[in-house]
Amino acid sequence: MKILSIGDIIGKPGRDAVKSILPSLKRELGINLVVANGENLAGGIGLTSSTADELLLVGVDVITSGNHIWAQKEIVPFLDGRMPILRPYNYPPGVPGKGYLTLGNVAVVNVIGRTFFVASYDDPFRGMDKVLSELSSDIRVVIVDFHAEATSEKMALGRYLDGRVTAVLGTHTHVGTIDAQVLPGGTAYVTDIGMTGPFNSIIGDDNQIVLQRFMTQIPQRLTVATERRIVVNAILVEADEATGHAVRIERIQRMIDL
Repeated sequence: MKILSIGDIIGKPGRDAVKSILPSLKRELGINLVVANGENLAGGIGLTSSTADELLLVGVDVITSGNHIWAQKEIVPFLDGRMPILRPYNYPPGVPGKGYLTLGNVAVVNVIGRTFFVASYDDPFRGMDKVLSELSSDIRVVIVDFHAEATSEKMALGRYLDGRVTAVLGTHTHVGTIDAQVLPGGTAYVTDIGMTGPFNSIIGDDNQIVLQRFMTQIPQRLTVATERRIVVNAILVEADEATGHAVRIERIQRMIDL
């Protein structure tokens, strides 16, 4: 089985790039399942049902998220519905939505880290223990989107889950890392997939606005860069369906001019 996981998709440029490339990429690589982090789909922060639909209609199977899941209130009623949208599992009990779902013999899980975040989340390590205890024994392939800031926390969860899940794939920082590997126990791991969004930008946002914020310390709203050269960052994981172990992991990066 081949699973493609697309990094944080930034606003309309990111959505347009995915719509442009995903159908052909699925054919080229023989992809069976597509996971995409969509917490920045709508104007660079949060997502809506319509922006989620844009991805689902072109072949994304599951949309994961992170700390911006509540930014667009319109999405909240859909989180408990049939749309395959995940919010991090380790939010406090009682919040809307679901932290994992199953598709056949595959589970996709979304968890969020705690280091350097202002909000207080539940423990992602014990949260993953609980998820794995709840999954049917028929579920062999488990893909984890770990939305976290600290590289050490991401690496720690990868090691903690090595041999127990198929892949631990980091999101959130928008900067792809070069450590894609299959860990000794058979879990595919990367610290961050990287973003899908404007290439000439600062993690997807307009350069001048970000620079002004750093140089003046005056808060102002960030806007998605208008650059139409888009970088698509994704990770391809090939899994053995019988064991749930990863056979290989490969970084996929494509440039698109829209």
